[in-house]
Amino acid sequence: MIRTALIGLMLVLVVSVSRADVESGPKAGEKIAELKVTNVVGEFEGKEVDFAKERKDAPTVYIFVNADKFDRPMARLMKVLDGKIAGIDEKAHVVIVWIGGEEDAVKKRLPAINMSLKFEKSSMSMYTADKTGPNGWGLNTDAHLTVVVANKAKVAKSFAYSTVNETDEKAVSEALKKAVTK
Repeated sequence: MIRTALIGLMLVLVVSVSRADVESGPKAGEKIAELKVTNVVGEFEGKEVDFAKERKDAPTVYIFVNADKFDRPMARLMKVLDGKIAGIDEKAHVVIVWIGGEEDAVKKRLPAINMSLKFEKSSMSMYTADKTGPNGWGLNTDAHLTVVVANKAKVAKSFAYSTVNETDEKAVSEALKKAVTK
């Protein structure tokens, strides 16, 4: 009985440690840095755009996807967030930025992902120049996914995940709700 309890406790600890998040993204209160990316899907399709400039003061969820780590749980989180943000603020938008990968392959992959997930309030962009991402965003290459919630051109909260699933949407949505009510 004691052995079974110890094994159960060890499993809980292993799962907790493997779920531990890494630090990535700008700190709360910081000004949103320039974000020049190539937009592949969305309003600025096929153009280089600075989303920080375009989004200005509007509520925005920036999602930085480590291209080497993309998986279905990340896709489910992005889909759930895309569906939830309109209910938080009609001007809210999700900017998904694919970090790393080979440019031509990414240009083919993002439209396929968008067609599968049918995003309504999201743009999909790529930054393939460097795996550390755009300057000023403080992205950690160990993070599989970095989510930055912003409003009024300032960071409200950053989340960094080594593993993720759609239930992580709740914390991001709460941070966005809090940011738009300030």
